[in-house]
Amino acid sequence: MRRALWLSLVILLFLIAGCKGASVPSPTTTLKPVASETPPRVVVPTLMEVLPTDTPLPLPPTPTSAPVPSITPAAGLTPAPSKEIEVPMIAIPAGEFIMGNDVGDDDEKPAHKVFVAAFKIDQFEVTNEQFQAFVEKTGYVSDAEKAGESTTWRTYAEGKPKHPVVLVTWNDAVAYCQWCGKRLPTEAEWEKAARGTEGFIYPWGNEWASGKANTEESGYRGTTIVGSFPAGASPYGVMDMAGNVSEWTSDWYEAYPGSTFTSSYFGKKYRVIRGGGWFSDAQLVRTTERSCSSVDLHNDDVGFRCAR
Repeated sequence: MRRALWLSLVILLFLIAGCKGASVPSPTTTLKPVASETPPRVVVPTLMEVLPTDTPLPLPPTPTSAPVPSITPAAGLTPAPSKEIEVPMIAIPAGEFIMGNDVGDDDEKPAHKVFVAAFKIDQFEVTNEQFQAFVEKTGYVSDAEKAGESTTWRTYAEGKPKHPVVLVTWNDAVAYCQWCGKRLPTEAEWEKAARGTEGFIYPWGNEWASGKANTEESGYRGTTIVGSFPAGASPYGVMDMAGNVSEWTSDWYEAYPGSTFTSSYFGKKYRVIRGGGWFSDAQLVRTTERSCSSVDLHNDDVGFRCAR
């Protein structure tokens, strides 16, 4: 009887110990991590559809040097037109160049000679930190902010001081240029600075190369630091004249002299935009490609640079 009781007690203790041991994972057990949820994509009314989120993102090339210095406006600077922000500018000599393209889109025809007086153009697109310096000194409110929109230039500027400013209207660009004692380039000035006197199809030459510009083919799906593609510089050394962001010019969208092409967009209604942006394909970043929009357009792939 005692032996039976003792045996039963031993069996009971063994079962209890076994249950406790089974409930504790071994120290060497690897727990399978839970996959992170994909963050929701913010949909902006003007945002064009991007590539699938599972497309591998290449790393942007590293600029050869810091292309744009940090801006420290002088004390006491007023909102009046100012030359306090000094950034690299490229001198474009006076002379003729071939503007347009006889084998391009209808609004690019005909190719024709244009004389352009000497001028200077910013080597790089205007950056977020430069535009922010302007806003802080003048109290300027962008058109999107005036309209009470939730997505403005500030949305895309966060953490990207040396990326080109976007979501700026034509009026926003003009206001900044005037404050700097500059202006927007004319369409002819822009094209000459982009293609040179040899009439290049792309700023670097006549052959497409995806590694020389931030475009749809490059796969960055957003802006990159200005000057990140030195191999894609124009004959004059102007950076990002193809891709990154499209750029406002000062001209109205009109037919070229000698053109028989007509468009309901022609006239003093829409301003010319040049260069193509990060979402544009190779066809849309050619040096002769023309685009246009109303002055109140503010998109995430449209910015500007200044001239003088």
